[in-house]
Amino acid sequence: MDSIVAADTAWILTSTALVLFMTLPGLALFYGGLVRSSNVLSALLQCFAIACLVSVLWLVGAYSLAFSGDGAYIGNLSKAFLMGVGTDTAAGNLPEDVFFMFQMTFAIITPALVVGAYVERIKFSAVLWISGLWLILVYAPVTHWIWGGGWLAAMGIQDFAGGLVVHLNCGIAAIVIAKILGPRKGFPNDVQPPHSPPLVMVGAAMLWVGWFGFNGGSALAADGAAGMAITVTHVSAAVAALTWMFIEWIKHGKPTIVGAATGAIAGLATITPASGFVGPIGALILGFLAGLICYKMCGIIKNQWNIDDSLDVMAVHGIGGIMGTLLTAVLGAKAFGGLVEGQDIGAQFITQLIGVIAVGLWCLVLTWIIVLVVKQFIGLRVTDDQETEGLDTSVHGEKGYHL
Repeated sequence: MDSIVAADTAWILTSTALVLFMTLPGLALFYGGLVRSSNVLSALLQCFAIACLVSVLWLVGAYSLAFSGDGAYIGNLSKAFLMGVGTDTAAGNLPEDVFFMFQMTFAIITPALVVGAYVERIKFSAVLWISGLWLILVYAPVTHWIWGGGWLAAMGIQDFAGGLVVHLNCGIAAIVIAKILGPRKGFPNDVQPPHSPPLVMVGAAMLWVGWFGFNGGSALAADGAAGMAITVTHVSAAVAALTWMFIEWIKHGKPTIVGAATGAIAGLATITPASGFVGPIGALILGFLAGLICYKMCGIIKNQWNIDDSLDVMAVHGIGGIMGTLLTAVLGAKAFGGLVEGQDIGAQFITQLIGVIAVGLWCLVLTWIIVLVVKQFIGLRVTDDQETEGLDTSVHGEKGYHL
């Protein structure tokens, strides 16, 4: 019988605040600093509005689809509007309203991360429609598959805090939207650099701190597992930031704050699925690979694939999520300093690979359909004049800076 544990409840209440802090204001500031000064408010509002929209939809039915019922592929609507959930209703060792809120913050940040793919050129109405439909049709089913007792959970998939649910999902969505939307004017040779590296650093630092709730909170208990998740999260971020910074330093002769901050985010994304299964050695390896491979993928996606994933969502989050998910099978084993007793590396790797393929394909197909439908009925792109002027004034009638 489920029994509410006060210490665990207190930790998840804290983690909930930390994960919301990742989006508001962390991610908003991170993205706001990376765009042109004429689009900073647009990026901030897109994150802010998505947080509000997802919160309502999560209550109305998305939470229930993700976490109720015993279906293999989707839940039911038995807990829509939190029907039947009171202050004494338990979900494991937690009050269910606390679990509902904790999971809401994950649902908020996932479509908010996708913002980085389409900044500076998309209609605000399209942002809202795509985000809302995507939450219901992509995020909720995938969450049910993995965390809600669905078919991947039954296979034994290891995704501690969202390498598939959050990072691969948002990375695939980002690259699909960017492909259909088309590149920014001047891409790739005449795109302006980030207008405010200080905002980028501040936003990244907030994300880093908030990630302790993201990964540590996913233990759903105030225990040693949460402590180790926080430890490996921090180590991976630090190693990835250093790796990215030194690559830039060697390649271009100067270390940059934007590079170090982006590297840290890559390390955080990559450790996310593995954070409950690997030890510090695994964190060192994942952090190094995140800094190296995610850096390389930024160039490949933009220059070889010619896709303007503006703020590198796929390269940082999608690729990081894939790496972390697959390598959990290896680095989670005791032989590699991991925490999983008796890990069958080969069998677990196949399970992880099935998860990557299934989530990737589902997200690819459904996101493509959603974006094409929105394009047909709402339209996706602002006018050339609006893009040139910047969305802050042309769409929102405000300025980020009055100089």
